Amino acid sequence: MKKTLLVLLSVFACLIMAGCGQSTSTTSQVPTIKVGYTLVDHHASLMVAAKKGEAFQSSGTYLKPVVDKEKYELYDHGKKVANIELVVTKSGAESAALFAQKHIDLSLLSVTAGMSAIDGGTPIKILSPLQTEGLALVFPKDSTVSGWDGFISYLNTKDEPVKIGYHSPTSAPLMVFEGALKQNKVPYTRNPNELNAKILLVDLKDTPNLIPALTSKQVDGWVGPSPHPQVAETTGIGKIVLDLRDLPPQGAWYDAPCCAIAGRTEFLANNQPVVVKFLQLMAYAGDYSNKNHDEYGDIVAQWIGIPADAAKASTIVFLTYPTDTWIKNLGVYQELMNSMNKYKGPLKGKPLNEVKDLVFDFSYIQQAQKN
Repeated sequence: MKKTLLVLLSVFACLIMAGCGQSTSTTSQVPTIKVGYTLVDHHASLMVAAKKGEAFQSSGTYLKPVVDKEKYELYDHGKKVANIELVVTKSGAESAALFAQKHIDLSLLSVTAGMSAIDGGTPIKILSPLQTEGLALVFPKDSTVSGWDGFISYLNTKDEPVKIGYHSPTSAPLMVFEGALKQNKVPYTRNPNELNAKILLVDLKDTPNLIPALTSKQVDGWVGPSPHPQVAETTGIGKIVLDLRDLPPQGAWYDAPCCAIAGRTEFLANNQPVVVKFLQLMAYAGDYSNKNHDEYGDIVAQWIGIPADAAKASTIVFLTYPTDTWIKNLGVYQELMNSMNKYKGPLKGKPLNEVKDLVFDFSYIQQAQKN
């Protein structure tokens, strides 16, 4: 009886294994990609791709929702090629930390945060630009300050440093603003006891803290990414003093690199085909957003939870390929970050062209453009 039972169990186990084997042969396993992003419209190409879903089928690559805003399936010409899990991050600095901990595989983040992470030894590569523009200096709604000249005049009326907040020490808004201060010889500090400076830079730790810091008068103003300046204006809380692209010297900050797509090198090496497909989808969604601004604004407003008017007032431009202008301006960032002693590792003291192989891997986006 025991032998008979053992035989039956063995046959049953074999049938299960055979069935599983048959299932495996007909249903291939796909990788899961954990994608970091921040709740700002700079990362809206991801939101647009997720919300449009199968409406993007004609592009070849598209997403199918599993759990709204959390889990999706990535398809290429009708074939599932990956599972996508979205991870909300507070800033590029947090994305860098999650990369180092292997908690995310790809991330949309500020390009300067990516460069700082690489300098610090985090094993990632910048794969593609994401967008440019969309940075502003904001003051309270009743402020009379306007433009760069008005801002300098305002600084000169104060006996103490004017407090200007920022959301992350490696953010593009801070990098552009700090670079302009340095180039225009405006003295600034992070030390609240240094009273001879014109500006005290204050780390507000996170983008959701920008508007509350204004209403609580923790700071006199702040530099931040859209849609936060537009939200401040449309809700009657703040006023955009100037677009950071208009900082002097005139024209130097146009098409300033802001956010990019980066990937963890270990993941990239093992998942090249699906990374290419993901980048292809991001490029298509970015181009779609550029051409359908109002629809893009409605999607951002719904996703982030902001007024549609604020989302549609954004001035960002999605960029899907590393143009010569983008590379040139990133070289300016590299010079600024070195002049401000932002680096301690292999990027320290080096021009961009000497470290480009350490920072970039554009082979993925180049392949995505060919498909």
